[in-house]
Amino acid sequence: IAIDAQTLSERENERLTRRYTSEILPIIGPERDIPAPDIGTDERNMAWMMDTYSVNAGFSVPGVVTGKPIVLGGSIGRNSATGDGVAISTREALRIRGIDPIGATVAIQGFGNVGRYAALVCQELGMKVIAVSDVNGGVVDKKGINIKAIFDVKSLADVKSDERIGASEVLEIDCDVLIPAALGNVINDSNVDRIKARFIVEGANQPVMTSADAKLKANGIVVVPDILANSGGVMGSYFEWTQNIQQFSWPKERFRSELDVRMSKAFVN
Repeated sequence: IAIDAQTLSERENERLTRRYTSEILPIIGPERDIPAPDIGTDERNMAWMMDTYSVNAGFSVPGVVTGKPIVLGGSIGRNSATGDGVAISTREALRIRGIDPIGATVAIQGFGNVGRYAALVCQELGMKVIAVSDVNGGVVDKKGINIKAIFDVKSLADVKSDERIGASEVLEIDCDVLIPAALGNVINDSNVDRIKARFIVEGANQPVMTSADAKLKANGIVVVPDILANSGGVMGSYFEWTQNIQQFSWPKERFRSELDVRMSKAFVN
């Protein structure tokens, strides 16, 4: 739906979501296509979709969507799964090239659901996040940013820092790993020659233009593609669906362990 969700009231958003769900009822279901949240949607939208589908089915069908609120059958760990998977992919990319992840420097464009969890888990895995940005600009600290301290901010504009950068300048930071976790085509012909990272892990969908990809390869920059790097969200949705159809809830530790094992195996294969 081509609309800016931020311009909608909650009531308008609900009406739009429920009507859209009604129109696609014939093609969704727990054994068919299963929607999940992405840009402009969240667990509320998934709750409205589940309820609309369930009303038509005549009984509760939690497995029709994933990314739901926990109280409606959502899975603990699903909300952070995409960012967690990006961080795991980053660790594996470094390891496979013989680089110790501990102390490796990371810059991240995007501090939404994917970017902030990727930053947090990269830090937990021992990496040093030296730059982050969102639409309002970003911050840099070569000694490492305390991600836990800024994790819940609504905008990075509210973060005090001695060194601030523009939203797109983070892409050109000198670092080991660059994680574009915002929108597509942010690395393109206009800036590809200024990319200094040794690795690019695609947290967003198609953040590197096709024409720029060849130049990155020629410059010796390793790109971990989005189909692998950000697949943790889809994997997390599978875990949630599995729990729904089994009517069983995993603890967070199992969710994270399963995600780590499967993402690591997928990376090697």
